[in-house]
Amino acid sequence: MTPQDDRPVLPAPDGGAPLTRRQAKDTARQDEVRLENAVETAGGELPPPAVPASAGAGPAPESTLLQRIMTGNALVAFLSVVLSLVLGGLLIALTDPNVARASSYFFGRPQDTLGAAWTAASGAYIALFQGSVFNVRGGSFSQMIYPLTQTLTVATPLICAGLGVALAFRAGLFNIGAQGQILIGATFAGWVGFTLHLPAGIHLLLVILAGMVGGAVWAGLVGLLKARTGAHEVILTIMFNYIATNLVLYFLSTPAFQRPGSTNPISPQLDASALYPPLLGSGFRLHWGFVVAVLATVFVWWLLNRSTVGFELRAVGANASAARTAGVNVSKGYILAMAIAGALAGLAGVAQVSGTEKVLTSGVAASFGFDAITVALLGRSSPWGTFAAGILFGAFRAGGVAMQASTGTSIDIVLVVQSLIVLFIAAPPLVRALFRLPAPGAPRAGKGGTTTRTPASTGAAA
Repeated sequence: MTPQDDRPVLPAPDGGAPLTRRQAKDTARQDEVRLENAVETAGGELPPPAVPASAGAGPAPESTLLQRIMTGNALVAFLSVVLSLVLGGLLIALTDPNVARASSYFFGRPQDTLGAAWTAASGAYIALFQGSVFNVRGGSFSQMIYPLTQTLTVATPLICAGLGVALAFRAGLFNIGAQGQILIGATFAGWVGFTLHLPAGIHLLLVILAGMVGGAVWAGLVGLLKARTGAHEVILTIMFNYIATNLVLYFLSTPAFQRPGSTNPISPQLDASALYPPLLGSGFRLHWGFVVAVLATVFVWWLLNRSTVGFELRAVGANASAARTAGVNVSKGYILAMAIAGALAGLAGVAQVSGTEKVLTSGVAASFGFDAITVALLGRSSPWGTFAAGILFGAFRAGGVAMQASTGTSIDIVLVVQSLIVLFIAAPPLVRALFRLPAPGAPRAGKGGTTTRTPASTGAAA
């Protein structure tokens, strides 16, 4: 550095003391780290940019609540869902037979085509709502809220597995292996559930611990290989998914796992003491696994935002080289992040084998492991965002069947809507351009029509 680096060269964004060349370079370097963080954490929430302190610099320009909302990630996620529902409604209308018949005389009576399109789309979404949230046609209050309990039941494994994927994202790891981790966790939990015969409470606790250990070991192996050999976690987790699927199929063909007297790949039923108790009574499928999912969400939030381990994991995800220079054990961070992520996915396996299915089969994981990736992306890799996204996708799954039964609309439309959500979530600039939203860090108009730059844009310009 030369003495010229300490001379004021750039005006401060708030009209205070001008920035020196040294301070401008520091700000630009911090912005580069933030950009790397945005890519490596797959859309996670980022802290506000740091501004180099100067003796005469005043406070940074304050942004209004509306401006923070307009440039935030939550609004982009919400608009992605809305835009996907609109496009899904158009697809429903285009594939409806009544709309096709009315369109044959569109130029003579266009209102018939538009009315049929509205009826098809609105009817399908009303059926989706009644099948996933609240059935106004139910004869009793229990029947009215039954769809909501179904949504929460389906959302339970999605939340647990999504938290595992989101945690790995925040540590800079793209965990594609939640499917295999669910299978291995369910296998461990199922074996403890139908092999051991223990008192209630103790038995269920051991089942939960076994599922978490199984998922943690399976994912921890990926973290170990990543840390020791530098192998890419995407390739490792995909291969581990195939290994887990075929390994469970093999286990279910052995006497230790196969149900006596049956040739089907299915295990004995778990003991009653190994099952999650019903949360709202025997008339509902909702079980205490949902409460465990809520507790897991609180734990992940505390881990990432209030613990030293979480700070180190986020530092590794932001910039592994900088974290290593600061004294963080990056290899340990990779192993620990994957192990915790696997334990959370193992909880999803426990929810399936001990709460919903009550037996171990090769299809116990369904597609929850792959849907968990979408849930984590939609939740912006934040714990509570992932929790909300899990409930939303649980509503899609639970209400899709009712929509098809009531209106004849194919359940594949729900998959199309989910795919569109992923598309828009993966392209935030597209959503911002469609709705004319300002980009984060863009110049904003100040008083009197003057343009005010945020600290991030000032550093980028420097």
